[in-house]
Amino acid sequence: MMPLPRQGSNMTSIPPEAIGNAYTDTAGWELLTELSDLDDRMPGHEGEAHGADAITEAFETAGLADITQTPFSIPGWWREDASLAVTYGDRTSTFDGTHELVALPGSPSGEVTGEVVDMGYGLPEDFEDVDLSGSIAMASSLTPDEYGRWVHRGEKYSYAAESGAEAFLFYNHIEGALPPTGSIGDTDGPGPIPAVGLSKEVGTRLSRHCDAADGDGGIEATLSVETRTEPASSVTVEGVLGPDTDEEVLYTAHVDAHDVGTGSNDNGFGSALVVGVARILAAIEPELETRVRLVVFGAEETGLYGSYHWAQTHDLDRVKCVVNVDGAGYSRNLAVYPHGFDAIGEAFEEVSDEFGVPVDVEDGIRPHSDHWPFVQRGVAAAQGRTRSEGSGRGWGHTHGDTLDKLDKRDLRDVSVLCAAGIAKLAEADRPVENRTADAIREQTIDEGYDVGMKATGSWPWGDDRSWPWADD
Repeated sequence: MMPLPRQGSNMTSIPPEAIGNAYTDTAGWELLTELSDLDDRMPGHEGEAHGADAITEAFETAGLADITQTPFSIPGWWREDASLAVTYGDRTSTFDGTHELVALPGSPSGEVTGEVVDMGYGLPEDFEDVDLSGSIAMASSLTPDEYGRWVHRGEKYSYAAESGAEAFLFYNHIEGALPPTGSIGDTDGPGPIPAVGLSKEVGTRLSRHCDAADGDGGIEATLSVETRTEPASSVTVEGVLGPDTDEEVLYTAHVDAHDVGTGSNDNGFGSALVVGVARILAAIEPELETRVRLVVFGAEETGLYGSYHWAQTHDLDRVKCVVNVDGAGYSRNLAVYPHGFDAIGEAFEEVSDEFGVPVDVEDGIRPHSDHWPFVQRGVAAAQGRTRSEGSGRGWGHTHGDTLDKLDKRDLRDVSVLCAAGIAKLAEADRPVENRTADAIREQTIDEGYDVGMKATGSWPWGDDRSWPWADD
């Protein structure tokens, strides 16, 4: 259990009584279980709308004011059937179980027969001067730790399509029959070639046969994917606490989740954190010096549609700063990525000192999740998440993302730490300086993320901008 403030130490920004109440409050966990039991909260699906209703009710119970649901249009996607038949030698194996493969959201329908070409990690240099015409490209979900940046699955998919591949196989590096999912579509609809996620077990089996057949014609496979696409609607839920000030501090997450697993960690846990933080701050609302806006976006998983829509339809000059939580259910070890907005990092370092628990404040750009539409414009925004062992998402984005992996104590601890950080950022005499969009652009280039963002059509700056919501 998180220690209360030590005797003789400075008082925390959250009074001990409110901290104690947070450790007996079950509202956040109850919301998390309700969201998990919806099963399918894919953007635009019925479950996402039910999740938004559950969050709205939780906001009302917490005492938030000006609660709204704001709908917006998205390209909807529904999975139907997928199978992969692989021939090596005189033998054919067919993989069609959900523990073996799942279609990647944004995949078009199609049937492709071709040679399977193992592209290893699927790094940019792996595709240089490679002609994959007529083939089925395969790449691991792993990015080597020493590479310096994470290579997104959408980047690997784009390289495969640009190199002439007719289909794409993306296999997990985490064992346990957990084929990974995740969006690879364009912003206005499906991507150019069919794509599926494979379990590590299937992927390594295919890789083994590719190695054995190297220089001998390879192995042949037929990938069949059936999907449905049509216009759909998602929704963002928000409410406020505190005085009616010119500036607002935003604390955000996303309600949607992939339709495999139950989205308990990604991002049911984040939605529960928003409610938990709201309930803690509601107890000290008279002491808040700046308005706090609690926002749960829709349609993060398929293109950050909700956060881009919010950023395009609101006056960003009124946003003092944003703290977005995504991937926060792995542990109670909070890490904050302030993107060079030093005041946000300093606030959480103070929280770490006052509570006597570690809060890691990390350098670097993280151009994914709902803080990014703010960061790219130079608006002070950070991502909060928690640390876990291993590389990648673990059981996230798989059918293993279920409630039993999570811990009530983690939710309570992280809720208290985040509420304390938001209370500090809401102090009237604590300035939070923005950065220029050019400075963010240069840092993104320096860290090498421009390569992948341009490959996936999500580069938001300059004459080669390709993201439809990039214009200010």
